[in-house]
Amino acid sequence: MRKQYGTAARTVAAVGTSITLALLLSACGDSEGGPKRSEPQKAGSATSAPAEQPKPTDDKGPTVPDTSRTLATINASNGLQIVIHSATREQGGFLTVNGTLKNTTSKLIITPPQWSGQEINVQKTGPSFAGVTLVDKTEKKRYYVLRDTEGYPLTTTGINSMQANESISIFAQFPAPPANVTHVDIQFPTMPTATIELS
Repeated sequence: MRKQYGTAARTVAAVGTSITLALLLSACGDSEGGPKRSEPQKAGSATSAPAEQPKPTDDKGPTVPDTSRTLATINASNGLQIVIHSATREQGGFLTVNGTLKNTTSKLIITPPQWSGQEINVQKTGPSFAGVTLVDKTEKKRYYVLRDTEGYPLTTTGINSMQANESISIFAQFPAPPANVTHVDIQFPTMPTATIELS
């Protein structure tokens, strides 16, 4: 009798364990591993992005800039246009200018070599925006594009030409002007000067 009772008890326990495991796996499938049921988002609730979600990147700059703002629009006589979207002070004492370079024509345009300025590493970096400068009228100073430890300009490089109606995100980094300076002039060689607001 004890043997039969023990066997029956083990059978009941095994069935109970199986049911418990099935319930646990079902719950885990709903919360983590399995397909998730879509539920309507409640008004006023917040949805978090996945952890360490990569930021959108661009081959010509560190990140795709926010194009919702326009600080300045600079037009060249050949149909090239530069739209400045932001000029943001960063930690470490530098300023990042983001923009979009556009070819507003229906033909191929070669970018001006003057944009590279007196670039000594042009053979390695290709064309760049190393010739772009900022002018601080308040402090009467001119700021040049920063360089990395190997002497390369911290700006978009490699743009030789622009296809018809093409747009490319661009950036350049400069030493940050003093905190009291709120506006600077940005100068692209061969193009008109524009005043932009710092943030």
